Amino acid sequence: MFSLRHSRRIIPHLNPTAYKNCRCSSDSIRLDSVRNKVKQGPGLKDFIVGSSEPVLLDRPHIPYLPDNAHVTFKRKVFFDVYGCQMNLNDTEIVWSILKNEGFERTEVEEEADIFLVMTCAIREGAEAKIWHRLDHLRGFKRRREISKNRDKPVKIGILGCMAERLKVKLIEKEKAVDVVAGPDSYRDLPRLLALTSSGQTAVNVLLSLDETYADVVPVRLNQDSVSAFISIMRGCDNMCTYCIVPFTRGRERSRPVNSIVDEVRHLADQGVKEVTLLGQNVNSYRDISQQTEKADTHMAKGFKTVYKNKKGGLRFADLLDKVSSVDPEMRIRFTAAHPKDFPDEVLQIISERPNICKLLHLPAQSGSSAVLERMRRGYTREAYLQLVEHVKRTIPGVGLSTDMICGFCGETDEEFEETMTLMDIVDYNVAFLFPYSMREKTTAYRRYKDDVPEEVKKERHSRMIELYRRKCQLLNEAEIGNTHLVLIEGTVKKTGQVLGRNEFYLKVVFDQEEILTVDGGRRQAKPGDYVAVKIQSAKSSVLGGKPLYHTSIRDFYRECCWSDRSRIRL
Repeated sequence: MFSLRHSRRIIPHLNPTAYKNCRCSSDSIRLDSVRNKVKQGPGLKDFIVGSSEPVLLDRPHIPYLPDNAHVTFKRKVFFDVYGCQMNLNDTEIVWSILKNEGFERTEVEEEADIFLVMTCAIREGAEAKIWHRLDHLRGFKRRREISKNRDKPVKIGILGCMAERLKVKLIEKEKAVDVVAGPDSYRDLPRLLALTSSGQTAVNVLLSLDETYADVVPVRLNQDSVSAFISIMRGCDNMCTYCIVPFTRGRERSRPVNSIVDEVRHLADQGVKEVTLLGQNVNSYRDISQQTEKADTHMAKGFKTVYKNKKGGLRFADLLDKVSSVDPEMRIRFTAAHPKDFPDEVLQIISERPNICKLLHLPAQSGSSAVLERMRRGYTREAYLQLVEHVKRTIPGVGLSTDMICGFCGETDEEFEETMTLMDIVDYNVAFLFPYSMREKTTAYRRYKDDVPEEVKKERHSRMIELYRRKCQLLNEAEIGNTHLVLIEGTVKKTGQVLGRNEFYLKVVFDQEEILTVDGGRRQAKPGDYVAVKIQSAKSSVLGGKPLYHTSIRDFYRECCWSDRSRIRL
């Protein structure tokens, strides 16, 4: 890199004022010559690109990088995806951006030039898997360096939440990592990857207040899948004391309604039969760019929040209305939701639309009011149970799912037993159960002590799982004899049976056979079909049945004799 000292040798005593009163024409000519050299000489962009130090890119578009900082040959990318559904959707956004720049995708490690690892930082166990994967990729990179393909060096990129949280550690400890990109910097990936060709480490982890990738149409990794995910918002403002998400994904912001509806319509045209709307707290969705005369709803009694609610604009109920109207034969799901944001408008439209699945995610996290207060969840055990009863009254036959954490800071045996009794009272169809894992940057890390021994956490976690499975077994056995609407996804590899999911996202399997079609013919079920299946057997995580006939969402619920579906308007 050039230094200022070197520049002075090239342009000695450059002082335009000294030439101002000079009457010598030769000096004037000399000054013009010097000025031309300055214009044609190296600039800041050349110093940046020529540097061997890691380049920290701190905004989406960097004006001082050269226009030719792009990949000049096709490079094959291998994706590793860890964590939640949001990470899968983020990977599809990344792939859309890279594909547009001429990159290719491969599912064969030996063919890859670039490994991009989409990471999760929400729990220690998730990070441990990623560190193990990096060990493998480091070895793969070394082997490439001594192979016959050493002229095509492997590049490794860390994307997502872990990239933002551990950016310094990733650069210092993982010398093999070439790119570190946070959740809001995916547009910059082609440029970041181009910079690595000269041996630099490129980093961009700045969080944004407005990035939603609303104009990026994700390219699905599995084009044959009958389901897809749509991110409707990013970030979170809730600031629960145990949660790292606000620090890794930033403040809450919502995509415009029109961009979401357009994406749903695009997926429907591709034959997708089920979409899941994603966000850290979808019920607080708010498109403030749209004007509405509706009055803002007030938070239910017994619930509170640490941030000021947004005013005006289209809300989640409006979005559900528009999205579910795109294609009445496309199932609509959504996750995740905070219990404090379940206004009656949302519950009402769910109860009225046959294609909005009647499985609601109500993450309790704990059954103890004292623990909930330490978690800063904004509600008590009693308020949560009142909400559950209200949901069941408003949406007959509704299914419920939840998240539960055991072993949070200071949790006593008595407080844990309150979680067990809550799980026993509320019949959860689906539950995600975890022992607490302390995360740096969180309020709990600063304020509390992770004082529940690991062996106690494990024992409590095992008890939660055992209770959950026992409850699920009873719930599923109660479905024997009932007929479910099942969306076919594929087949079970081991048995060859047909595999699908019902409205509650439970797996349903049955033997392949020709069944009656809508037009009076007969054929076997294939992915994307809706099939009426009579349940004949049940386990805690899967239902078995007999296929009856091909159908549609509207026809099934019109003919369905379930008394708890009688309120659905068709």
